[in-house]
Amino acid sequence: MPGTVQSIERAAAILRTLAGGPGRLGLTEIARTLDLAKGTTHGILRTLQLVGFVEQDRVSGQYQLGGALLHLGTSYLDINELRSRSINWADPLAARSGESVRIGTVLEGRVLVVHHVFRPDDTFQTLDVGTLLPLHATALGKVLLAYRAGGPPPDLEAFTRLTLTDAKALGTALEGVRDAGWAGEVEEFLLGQAAVAAPIRGYGGLVVGAIGISGPVDRVCDSRYRPRPHLVGYVRDAARAISRDLGAAR
Repeated sequence: MPGTVQSIERAAAILRTLAGGPGRLGLTEIARTLDLAKGTTHGILRTLQLVGFVEQDRVSGQYQLGGALLHLGTSYLDINELRSRSINWADPLAARSGESVRIGTVLEGRVLVVHHVFRPDDTFQTLDVGTLLPLHATALGKVLLAYRAGGPPPDLEAFTRLTLTDAKALGTALEGVRDAGWAGEVEEFLLGQAAVAAPIRGYGGLVVGAIGISGPVDRVCDSRYRPRPHLVGYVRDAARAISRDLGAAR
């Protein structure tokens, strides 16, 4: 029987290290973690970067998982499975937050809403399942865009005066999403409305969807128009729970 291929084992170890890390990792940190020579580690990272499995930040030089892996990850996870795994956590999130809950994934450059739970009150509401939302102007979209290869879309439509239509400003905002682990949106898509979302991860830590709440600005945000911390916590807790159900590591 042929033996294992050492370079592939090492490449897999690097990908697992990046998936399990807190964010981007530097060459030295990766090499030290895996007890590999820096030259060997750099060569493998360069190869992974060329095939799109790894991306390198131009400013810091640190590495993170690439968008090509996202497409591989979503190939085994269809929309129905994402929805079915999320349902058990969406209803409690709506009850805890008092706001509507949406779960989305990327479809043809936009956010496809695959599940929607109405806010728990008697006001008139419209079911959004199947609706396509912009990536750059919604909290769900920002989460999905932050972990997607290729950067922001070229044409950033303005939905309100607060919509981020400058690619550089949006890029900075997406950096903040990756650093914080969640995204917020205040009147960027609809006036008077705000939202919070967090990533849903599948096997290997790959982002395969997003879950979020939305509601009136005065309920979702504090007096400084910042999302209320307890609501952010509720959303992140739900995202982690769904991710665990989908096989993501802690």
